[in-house]
Amino acid sequence: MQPQPARTIPVIEPDWPRALRVRAAMTLREGGVSKPPFDTLNLGTHVGDDAAAVSENRRRVRESLGLPREPAWLEQVHGTQVADLDATDVSKPIRADAAVTRDVGRVCVIQVADCLPVLLAARDSSVVGAAHAGWRGLAGGVIEATVRAMNVPASQLLAWLGPAIGPEHFEVGDEVRAAFVRPDPRAASAFTRNERQRWQCDLYALAQMRLSALGVQYVSGGGWSTYADASRFFSYRRDGQCGRMAALIWIES
Repeated sequence: MQPQPARTIPVIEPDWPRALRVRAAMTLREGGVSKPPFDTLNLGTHVGDDAAAVSENRRRVRESLGLPREPAWLEQVHGTQVADLDATDVSKPIRADAAVTRDVGRVCVIQVADCLPVLLAARDSSVVGAAHAGWRGLAGGVIEATVRAMNVPASQLLAWLGPAIGPEHFEVGDEVRAAFVRPDPRAASAFTRNERQRWQCDLYALAQMRLSALGVQYVSGGGWSTYADASRFFSYRRDGQCGRMAALIWIES
């Protein structure tokens, strides 16, 4: 597949203070070359898409965002492992669900298609992190592990919650609710019983509770629904086989 001329792909960017020497962006499903059901900017190599299309899509992201280097793509397993990219051989597969870096120009990235992307930055721009927070990761403590790995006071962190499945479409069973409510009864407020006697789960609310408990005072983003907005977002729960979007963050020189 021949590279195409430079173009700007649509992204969502955190509304963070301008003084930060940090760039962050969330890709949407538009702007790539993948064919249905991966149309068009699929960035996942593990979903069955044509490898050449994924490679071209990743190239477009690098070029459009002006990335200083290739992002450190993770093999995500819905766990809580955090990769310290400054101490990791990024030329080899990295099995983790979060990443942190203090290195200028090194790019943290996570892929999502309903799970919640959480981007974190220190107020002094000294360290950034990204976490893949589906319900398993959230319950297991992936946000807490990422904040610990950043090794700065939580009060000095900014957090951004990117597009994820909204509570109106995220139905779960008793076991998911119990995984949150058993250790923290306050989490019950993030679950609403539906007419099928199951639960509508609010990932945004659960993440906000976890961040607040850690002492993170600045939390922005949230309010999207990947399931409800098929024109902009991939959604695994809506479509089954589909592409993956990426949330990226790095420290600028």
